[in-house]
Amino acid sequence: MRHDKLEKQLELLLLLAENRSLSVEQICERTGLSRRTFYYYLEFYRDCGFVIEKRGRGYAIDRSSPFFARLVDRISFTEDEAVTIRQLLEQVEVRNAVVEEAKRKLDRFYDFNILANDEMRQRTAHHVSQLYTAIKYKQMVVLKNYSSPHGNTRKDRVVEPFLLMNNNNEVRCYELSSGMNKTFKLARMEDVELLDLRWSHEDEHRQMFTDIFMFTDEEQQQVKLQLGLLAHHVLTEEYPRAEKYLTPIDSSHWLLDIPVCSFVGIGRFVLGLTDDIDVIENDDFRDYLAYKIGKSARKYGVENW
Repeated sequence: MRHDKLEKQLELLLLLAENRSLSVEQICERTGLSRRTFYYYLEFYRDCGFVIEKRGRGYAIDRSSPFFARLVDRISFTEDEAVTIRQLLEQVEVRNAVVEEAKRKLDRFYDFNILANDEMRQRTAHHVSQLYTAIKYKQMVVLKNYSSPHGNTRKDRVVEPFLLMNNNNEVRCYELSSGMNKTFKLARMEDVELLDLRWSHEDEHRQMFTDIFMFTDEEQQQVKLQLGLLAHHVLTEEYPRAEKYLTPIDSSHWLLDIPVCSFVGIGRFVLGLTDDIDVIENDDFRDYLAYKIGKSARKYGVENW
């Protein structure tokens, strides 16, 4: 085998070992591989015993792969250990290059979208680790003695956890007994027990989204707006997370292309600055705005609206 071919295979192997969000196109661009060669190497890795995961538009190597697992056992940390180390690094008062590089290495190797919570207590760290494993390997769990303030009860809940939320303070699950998707708070769990049972209702899992206006729903709609200078300033000052959804059009106009869970939040923003905002896309949102404007007009005695 030629040296350069082996080097490409090893480079791709390392990239897939830490990949969290790169698409196939981005992976090929980074490695200089064609799509055809990329898929050929994936098959080669599978033949060698690596477990390949599909993640959105990209791929990654599952750490449960036999060879990879043996390597990890020798040189890596458990999820509990990773959480503890990450906490200790955050508690270091003096920020220096060594501390920051150690944090970056942990972030690359562990999925801290699931694991990281700098303020979690030891019990919560255990809960997160158990839930992380359940999500990764699609296992059911029992939320032991879960306290529900609505029903004033404490009981075990058998669930399929599929998303940790709100800085790992909550977990989105499919509950088998009710057949519903629910959000559970980690602080109300006495323990989390992994079951040797795989998910059986994955098609019914529904993620809960929260938009920048703090409205939540299981579904989102895309809205496109053209903002003038004033609207741009108000939006970015009041909702800093909106920055990533903005694209400059010219020196005084921006395109806002954003997913929303409700028209209420974004509608309130648009109705307050109608002279400086144009709706580019979403007919349902236009209808919502027309309804709200008409309702206000009738309320204040404007005839023939």
